Amino acid sequence: MIQSDVVTVEAAQAAIDAKTKPVGALGGIETLAIRLAVLQNTLTPSIEHARVCVFGADHGIALEGVSAYPRSVTAEMMRTFARGRAAINVLARSGGMSVEVIDVGVDADLSELAELRHARVRRGSRNMLNEPAMAEEEFRAALEVGRAAAKRAAHDGIHALGLGEMGIGNTASAAAVLSGLTGLSVEQTVGRGTGVDDAGLARKQSIVERAIVRHRPAFMKGDNRIQAREVLRCLGGLELAAIAGAAMEAAHQRIAIVADGFISTVAVLAALRITADSAEEQELPQLARSIFFAHSGSELGHGASLAACAAVDGVDARPILALALRLGEGSGAALAIPLMRAAADVMREMATFADAGVSSASPLAE
Repeated sequence: MIQSDVVTVEAAQAAIDAKTKPVGALGGIETLAIRLAVLQNTLTPSIEHARVCVFGADHGIALEGVSAYPRSVTAEMMRTFARGRAAINVLARSGGMSVEVIDVGVDADLSELAELRHARVRRGSRNMLNEPAMAEEEFRAALEVGRAAAKRAAHDGIHALGLGEMGIGNTASAAAVLSGLTGLSVEQTVGRGTGVDDAGLARKQSIVERAIVRHRPAFMKGDNRIQAREVLRCLGGLELAAIAGAAMEAAHQRIAIVADGFISTVAVLAALRITADSAEEQELPQLARSIFFAHSGSELGHGASLAACAAVDGVDARPILALALRLGEGSGAALAIPLMRAAADVMREMATFADAGVSSASPLAE
C-alpha cells in the first residue's frame, strides 16, 4: 500500500554521495539506487526478491497476416515456458528470480500445463479490423488478471516485477495503441515484429492504419481529447490490458515495475494515460516513479513509446540497457533486474566516508 513519503530524492542523493567513491562515479547505478530508495521509502532498499510475469494471449488481427509466424506459435511458446526452456526461463534462473506465466487469452487448450497460471478471458482478442479487440467486460477482466498478478507478487514479498508478454500479432496491436495514444503515423510505429519482409511490412502498416481509422470515433472525445482506456480496449490485446493492470496495481503496492520491450512499454504508457484520465488521477505520481524501463530495443516503435512515457511528468524513461533486444517474453527485464539489485545493494551495504574513517576531503571524494 502507498505510504507517506519520508525519503526524498535529496536525502537519497546525499546518502549515495556519502559513499566511499567520487561523487557520481557509479553513474546510472547511483540513479537507480536513488530511485529505489525513494520508491521503497528507505535508505536501505532491497531487490532481494524479483519476479517476471509473462502474459500470453493471441490476437484476432494475426488472422490478417501481420506476422511472419502463424498464430499457433503462441501456444507452442507457452508450452516451452512451462517446460522452463525458453529464453526468459534461462535468464530468470541466471538472475535469481522467479517466473510466472499467465494464460490471459491463448487460442489453445493448455489446461494440462500445471506450470501455467490459467486466467484466460477468451481465446484470443477479437479482430480489431472488424470490431473492438475487447468487449467492455473482457477488457475489465484482462485488467483484473494483471492486478491479481501484482497482488500475488506483493503477498510473496516481491520487490521488482518484470512485465513480459507472448502473443503472435502483438507488435501490430501495440503499434496501433501507440499511434492511437500519440497521433504518430503507422510509418513511425509499425515495425517488422517477428521479421516480415518489405511487402509484409507495407501490408501490416495498412492494416493497422485501417483499424485506427475504424475505431477513432470511439476513442476521440468531442473536444478531440484521446480516451486512453478506449484506445487500449479497441486496439490492444488481452495481454497488453493485463500488463497495464499489473503496472497500476504494482505501483499501488510500491513494487518496482520493470517494463520489458516495445509491447510492455506501450502497455505501461496506456496505464499512465488511463490513470491520468481517471478518478484515480492522484495515483499518477506513484505510478510514474514506480516504472523502470529495462532496455531500448530495436523494434521500430520502441523509441517512440519510451519518448511518450518520458513526456509524462515524473517518469524517468531512460532505459537501463541498450542491447538491441527485440525478443519480448520479459527477457530485457530479467537482464535489467540484477543491475537494479546491485544498485540497491550499493545503497544499503557500501560504506560511507564516515564509516570507513576516510576524510571526505581526500582525493577519493573528488
